[in-house]
Amino acid sequence: MKQNQDRETTSPQRRRMLQGVAAGMLATLLPAVKAFAASFVPPPKMPATRSVYRVTGKAWVNGNRVDANTRIGPNDTVKTGIGSELVFVVGDHAMLLRGGSHLVIQPKENDEAGSLLIGGLRLLAGKLLSVSRNKGMRIETPAATIGIRGTGVYLEAGPEKTYFCNCYGEVDVVANNDAASKETVISAHHDKPLYIYGQGQPGQCIHDVPRLSRPNHTDEELRLAEALVGRTPPFVP
Repeated sequence: MKQNQDRETTSPQRRRMLQGVAAGMLATLLPAVKAFAASFVPPPKMPATRSVYRVTGKAWVNGNRVDANTRIGPNDTVKTGIGSELVFVVGDHAMLLRGGSHLVIQPKENDEAGSLLIGGLRLLAGKLLSVSRNKGMRIETPAATIGIRGTGVYLEAGPEKTYFCNCYGEVDVVANNDAASKETVISAHHDKPLYIYGQGQPGQCIHDVPRLSRPNHTDEELRLAEALVGRTPPFVP
C-alpha cells in the first residue's frame, strides 16, 4: 500500500522533471534547427525551356527514359524505378516523384493545345510531393479524390489506402468508394494529415493521423519545389 502511495506522490514530480528535461533539450536543439533551415540555399527558378531539375536512378515519360532534356507536360505518363526520384516542373507547378511511382498528368479541360496548365493528377501508385498556387485542380489515387485550390501536398498511394498531408492551403478530400466520407482541410503547416481508405463503413473511410506522423517529406523539399517555380512556401517568413 505504501509503495502505491509513494508512486502516486512521486509521479507528478517525475512528470515535472521529464517536462523540464524535454524543455531543456528543445531549447538546446532549436538554434541548431534554425541554423540548418537558414543554411538552405534555394535553387533558381527553372527556365521555361526545361522540365527536369533532377533525376536520380531511372524514370520514364511515356515509356522513354528521362534525361535532363526531357520535356514533361499534360497528357504525359511518368514512372519511376524503385529507389529512384524525379524532380520536375510543368508550367508553374513543381513535383517530386519518389521511386516506384506511376503518375498521369491530365490537361485542363477546354484548354488550348500546347498549354502547360494541369487539370488533374492521377497517382496510381507511389509517392508524390506537389506544389501549386491558385490553380483549381484535382488529384486522384485508388482510394481518394482531392480537390486542390493551390497548395503544397504530399501523398502516398497504395491499392487500399492513401496517406495524405495538406502541407499548407485548402483542399477537399473525398473517399472514392464512399461519398459520405469527405472533409475540407485548411492547413498552415502540416496541420491535419489523413488516411483515406478504399473500403470502410459509410462516413468512416477518412481517419486523422497523428500530426507528428509525417513520413517521407520535409520542409526543405517543399522549399526546393516552390523555388523551382519562383516562390517560397507560406510558412517561410
